Amino acid sequence: MARIVQKYGGTSVADVERIRTVAERVKKYHDAGDEVVVVVSARSGVTNELIGKARFLNPAPNDREMDMLLAVGEQETIALTAMALHALGIPAVSRTGGQAGIFTDPAHTRARIVRIESGNIETALTDGNVVIVAGFQGVNAEGQITTLGRGGSDLSAIAVASAVRAEICQIFTDVEGVYTADPRVVPEARKIPEISYDEMLELASLGSKVMQARAVEFAKKYGVVFEVRSSFNTNPGTIVKDEVASMEDVVVRGVAVDKNQVKVTVSNISDQPGTASRVFRALAEAEVVVDMIVQNVGRGGRANLTFTVPRDDAERARKAVEPVLDAVGGGEVNVVNDVAKLSVVGVGMRTHSGVASTLFSALADARINIQLISTSEIKISVVIDLAGADEAARAVHNAFGLGAEATVLSD
Repeated sequence: MARIVQKYGGTSVADVERIRTVAERVKKYHDAGDEVVVVVSARSGVTNELIGKARFLNPAPNDREMDMLLAVGEQETIALTAMALHALGIPAVSRTGGQAGIFTDPAHTRARIVRIESGNIETALTDGNVVIVAGFQGVNAEGQITTLGRGGSDLSAIAVASAVRAEICQIFTDVEGVYTADPRVVPEARKIPEISYDEMLELASLGSKVMQARAVEFAKKYGVVFEVRSSFNTNPGTIVKDEVASMEDVVVRGVAVDKNQVKVTVSNISDQPGTASRVFRALAEAEVVVDMIVQNVGRGGRANLTFTVPRDDAERARKAVEPVLDAVGGGEVNVVNDVAKLSVVGVGMRTHSGVASTLFSALADARINIQLISTSEIKISVVIDLAGADEAARAVHNAFGLGAEATVLSD
């Protein structure tokens, strides 16, 4: 007997037939004697439909009311899932985020989990129930409903798994696990049996849509082992866990492409202390998340500052920087939309050389020009033209031999 948390995404509960399939899967675990907590998302398309209705009525809806509205999607799913389990003879109780004891900070539409008081869940499990928890939501100290942002059900599941000390958290989705690249772009991509938290975190933050990055970060912090697997078959997925020595044998674990980036250049600014500070303070105050940053070598007392931000934040970034241009010596803000970020990730980079050479050679052979470069201990990222992103992904994936057994480069 084990204690398991299972999370089912929107495609897994897209309609009543799929909800019934989820219930049948959960029943097998319950019949085997496992204690099961199920965390569910809203049905596929429901959240976007609710957002569309809100913006039809008000182009800039109030964040509090948006949380009240969007929480409805998951509440529908938990009730339907409980009903499906009841029809199979399985005792089950549904819980909203607040009823499950998920407490957050006050930030509506992008709240962070502060604590989970899991006593309610524990009691229901002890009584033999499957507990179904609404993902993506919680309550703040004032009892107001809050939501955790896109992909927040992943975070809900990982946090609940930590709170109830589950042996594993299973993330059921529409893919069979984590792949060396997007199989829709790179047909030779293969499923990775296991991956470290750090590698998964990098891939999640670099464009892989399998898991929300905040959820992976939470899992690493609290040591929650989780598995990404398909809800449409019983094949094993990808285990995400602490790094072990053997993981370093594989230099590059995967290739990720993020097409949701824009490049912002603040040109002809003063090349003196404090200039970058003013620019990035303005961006921070506007809550714009900045990724790659490059400043060119100043000449004649002038310099250019280039960085990337999510596509949705492009206009916010422009509006944040323009008021400080006079304070940084003039210049202008230019936004380039047609870019993508390609990254290679692997903990083996810490102990092996040759990664940069292989990456740049593959891009050169494919006649892909590099606009920006950023590195960390286990990743190299480059900004390239959007039009060549898919071709670049295939070229780099092939150069590192990721379609077969992952390549080990010589020291």
